[in-house]
Amino acid sequence: MTKVLAIETSCDETAASVVSNKKGIYTINSNVVASQIKDHSKWGGVVPELAARKHLELIHFVISEAIEVADVNYQEIDVIASTVAPGLVGSLRIGSVAARTLCAFYSKPFLGIHHLEGHLSSILFSENPPKPPFIVLLVSGGHTELIKVGERREMERLGRSYDDAAGEAFDKVGRLLGLSYPGGPAIEKAAKEGDSFKFDLPKCKISDKKGGFLKYDFSFSGLKTAVLRLTEKINKNNVTLPIEDIAASFERVVAEVLVERSINCVIDNDLLDLVVVGGVAANNTLRKMMISEAAKKSIRVHLAPLYLCTDNAAMIGAAALSRLNMGDYESSLKLGVSARLPIDEALSLYHKIPPF
Repeated sequence: MTKVLAIETSCDETAASVVSNKKGIYTINSNVVASQIKDHSKWGGVVPELAARKHLELIHFVISEAIEVADVNYQEIDVIASTVAPGLVGSLRIGSVAARTLCAFYSKPFLGIHHLEGHLSSILFSENPPKPPFIVLLVSGGHTELIKVGERREMERLGRSYDDAAGEAFDKVGRLLGLSYPGGPAIEKAAKEGDSFKFDLPKCKISDKKGGFLKYDFSFSGLKTAVLRLTEKINKNNVTLPIEDIAASFERVVAEVLVERSINCVIDNDLLDLVVVGGVAANNTLRKMMISEAAKKSIRVHLAPLYLCTDNAAMIGAAALSRLNMGDYESSLKLGVSARLPIDEALSLYHKIPPF
């Protein structure tokens, strides 16, 4: 059995987890998450400096609790891993320094993990995780990407958002409607009482140089602007803002865009499995629509467990275990952190000469 202590501090959750792998079965021994939502909600979004300070305050207690809940000691831990990219640099640095310090003190190997690889690895804790190759729709507050995962976990980004990620659009539209932060859960709650076809909102596309459109890419900035113009028009006429109807219409359009382009990507790559992960993957409308539409095309949909959709350290541990299962992966203790790193460059985190 291999045991990993994993740390995640890429944004506004301070998280630590102990996970293990025995004969290909991934198990969560502990998964501690200290959320900062209350600290950032009054600002309507994450304040990077505040996030880093909170991580510094919480990191020791979160790691200690993860070790205690898992009922292990550091001698029983085989590897220590942390998120090193992408994310908020100040936040990433807290978790990375903590992990590398523990590695040096206890003479343990260190694995730097790509945050998006962590998200797509969350599916390994589901009952019947798919075997690659497959397509992953990673949809969160900071990222909306379509990724092809090969048999050796080679990762190729096939589609991405050119402006707002889907989760970011939920937050911004939530603010426009006067809803609480984060916007995703607030919009989903309001949408339950609304008419999803009340307003015809645009499904924005990205033009290519040949005069057509990029099939797997996303743009949600125009949709957000359309909601802004709609609310301005309604307010100008002194009519009560139909928050529930706008929320439902917005949620439907986002789900339709994500579903249509994801399914087309699976079909065009002649694959049968689609994995959906990330914070927005917890949205019930998206989950139901994805399963329904994929079934019409004989595509198998694999949804991340709801409790692992948002940022957590168990998914980082799963990514580390998966790397260890494939070979002798180890990161340099000199590896730093980076705000940006494409998913298809994740292998650089294990080079003898670190990329940053």
